[in-house]
Amino acid sequence: MSVIETLLAERKLPELLKFADGRDVTPANWEERRQEILGILENEIYGNAPAAPEIRVTKTDAKSKYSYFAGKAITNELKISFDTDNGEFSFPAVEIVPKSDKRVPVFVLINFRPDLPDRYCPVEEIIDEGCAVVRIYYNDVAFDGEDGFAGGLASKYDRKKYTWGKLRMWAWAASRVMDYLQTTDYADLSRIAVTGHSRLGKTSLICAAFDDRFTMACANNSGCSGDAITRDKVGERVAQITKNFPFWFCENYKKYINNEHEMPFDQHFLVGAIAPRRVSLGAALEDEWADPDSQYLSACAASKAWEMLGEKVFEHPDRLPRPEEYFEGGKLCYHLRNGQHFYSRTDWLVYLDAMRNIK
Repeated sequence: MSVIETLLAERKLPELLKFADGRDVTPANWEERRQEILGILENEIYGNAPAAPEIRVTKTDAKSKYSYFAGKAITNELKISFDTDNGEFSFPAVEIVPKSDKRVPVFVLINFRPDLPDRYCPVEEIIDEGCAVVRIYYNDVAFDGEDGFAGGLASKYDRKKYTWGKLRMWAWAASRVMDYLQTTDYADLSRIAVTGHSRLGKTSLICAAFDDRFTMACANNSGCSGDAITRDKVGERVAQITKNFPFWFCENYKKYINNEHEMPFDQHFLVGAIAPRRVSLGAALEDEWADPDSQYLSACAASKAWEMLGEKVFEHPDRLPRPEEYFEGGKLCYHLRNGQHFYSRTDWLVYLDAMRNIK
C-alpha cells in the first residue's frame, strides 16, 4: 500500500462508498447513498432540522450605502424573516455587491462578528475580484453559549421534534440567505459558496452538505467535527468538544466520547457528501488542536466520492502535506499555510482562486 493508504487504513474508517446494507455505491445510486450519509450525520452528530420556511426580506433603505469601497460596491442591510412553529423569527444580514452589469459570484460568510470589513474578511479584495459577500453574524441566529436552547432560533422549534445543535442552526440560517439569493438580480446561482472559520468552517460544510444549491464550501480550519478525521486525531476529539460545546451537537454525539471507533461515520462522510460539488479545505501548520494531518487525510478519504463520480482526481503526493502547499486538480482542494488558527488573507486568496476556477 502507499503511504497515504497505510495511514488511512490505520484509522479504520467506515467505508464512504458502501451502503449500510453492504451494497456498493455507484454513480447511479450515489444520491441514495448521499441521503443515507446525511441521515447518519443528522442522527449521530448534528441533529435534524425543520423544513425550509417561506422567507420575507426587507432592506433598510436608509442604511443602504452606494459609496463604500471607493464607490466600487453597494452595501445593503437586510432583515430575513419567516414564520416558525412558535411565532416569527428574523435575523439581519449585510450584502456587499460589486457594481457590475452582469451576475456575480457570491460568498455567503457566516461570521464571528457583525462587522464588515472584518479581520476575517478582506472585503475590498473580494469585490475587486468581482465577487459579492453576504454576511450573517452567527449570534444573531443562535447564541454561541449554553442557554438551554431557550433563546434565538433555538427557542422557536420544539426540541422533542428537532434535535439540532447550534452548528446545524447556523447552517440552516445560511440556507435562508440562499433562499434570498434565488430572488436577486445580481447573484450568479452557478457560483455561490458558503464559508466560515473554525466552528463556522464546520458550519459551512454542514450547510453545503444539506443544501445542494451551494456550488462550493470553503471551510477554514474546521478541524474536529468538521473536516478532520476524528479517529486517533491529535488535539480536540469528541470528549473535549462535547464537554466545552455540548450545545453544538445533538445528544447522540456524546455516545462516542472515548469511543470514536464505534462511530458509524467519520468526517470524510461530511466532506464526501458534498460531491460532486466543490470543497476547498484550509489548514494551518500551528493549528494542532484542529490537526492539519487529519484534515488532509479526510480529504484523501473523501476524494473517493469524486473519483467514483468521474470527476478529476484530487491530486496530492504520497505523503503528509508541507507548509504552503496547495493540492487540487479538480473540485476538491486542500491547502496548508504557515501560522496559527485564523481566517487569513492567504486563505481567502485560495478560495477566490477556487471560485475563479468554476466554469
